[in-house]
Amino acid sequence: MKSVFLPTIPDEPRPLHSIVAWPPEVLDTWMRRQQERLNVRSFGLPHLNLRAPFQTSLSNAELVAAMREAINGQEVFEVKIKGWKYLPSVIFLECELSEALSDLHRRVLDVGPSSRAPYDGEEYRPHLTLALGVLPWACDYLWQEVQLLTPPVQEFTVTALSLTREERGEVQELHTFPLVGAEEMVEG
Repeated sequence: MKSVFLPTIPDEPRPLHSIVAWPPEVLDTWMRRQQERLNVRSFGLPHLNLRAPFQTSLSNAELVAAMREAINGQEVFEVKIKGWKYLPSVIFLECELSEALSDLHRRVLDVGPSSRAPYDGEEYRPHLTLALGVLPWACDYLWQEVQLLTPPVQEFTVTALSLTREERGEVQELHTFPLVGAEEMVEG
């Protein structure tokens, strides 16, 4: 009997998920205006990742449930902006790694099974990316320009987290998780 070679079909690439906090409107608008002025971009709208984008075999419903459990009881918290930071090809506003952010990062990192990025765990640095993929010839100029910029706020309150899904370059918000105390802030 003659054997037939059947090629294996690779698994469909899994979408990337993130759990993010959106900056307040004034900071979001300011960041986008600076990106436009400097002709730079980051990935999607300005956001603070609570963990690096990840892949998982969990269904959307399972992932929402797991994130809900990980975030359960999280109170609103403050994010303080430290200042501009530059790494090869990336310029961002670094945020203080507070106890609340560190604890929350650890909890959402435990959701899985899921992939892990090198910038999670001990290497996690909360930030808002201004420019991603900066070419070497533009680095010095951009770095000089951003050091002259002062964000319109030095801290902001996070009242909700969003689970997002990126597939084929499009980011979709799957679920929003209001944090404990957010409703009092709206009413008061």
